[in-house]
Amino acid sequence: MIMPRGSDQLLLPANPVFIAFTLFVALVIDMVPLGRVAGAPDIVALVLVFWNVHQPRRVGVGVAFLLGLLMDVHEGALLGQHALAYTVLSFLAVMVHRRLRWFDWPSQALQVLPLFAFAHLISLVVRLLSGAAFPGWTLLLAPLLEALLWPLAGWLLLAPQRRPPDPDQNRPL
Repeated sequence: MIMPRGSDQLLLPANPVFIAFTLFVALVIDMVPLGRVAGAPDIVALVLVFWNVHQPRRVGVGVAFLLGLLMDVHEGALLGQHALAYTVLSFLAVMVHRRLRWFDWPSQALQVLPLFAFAHLISLVVRLLSGAAFPGWTLLLAPLLEALLWPLAGWLLLAPQRRPPDPDQNRPL
């Protein structure tokens, strides 16, 4: 099998407990009451897209929907606002996951930027249709910050998979 250009080594399988832990940590980070700024990046969306790209069979649209409902309940938003945005974001990420992994991290960041922007647009449209006020133009910063955080997220979330396997004389890899 030909390896994608972006991967320079074989990775160990992702631990499902680690995947669940990272999604939980991202949810906790987004739930910290620091006076949510309109331009702050959505860490749940970032981690969700990362695992949709790297583990699409383990983290899919159902997980995105549940995380979206939890964010809706936490923020007191219209029920389904984040769930719809995360579900569409997850679907789009799973759609491009094979192509996306062939590129290096900066190119991947450019390609996930429209996904993040579309998810924020969906959330904004649902918010405006429900009668809320426009949050301001700083909302445009969130997808940019999420795309800029993409290489850092990749480096952090793939770190446990880069461990060298136990050495074995009968196994050259």
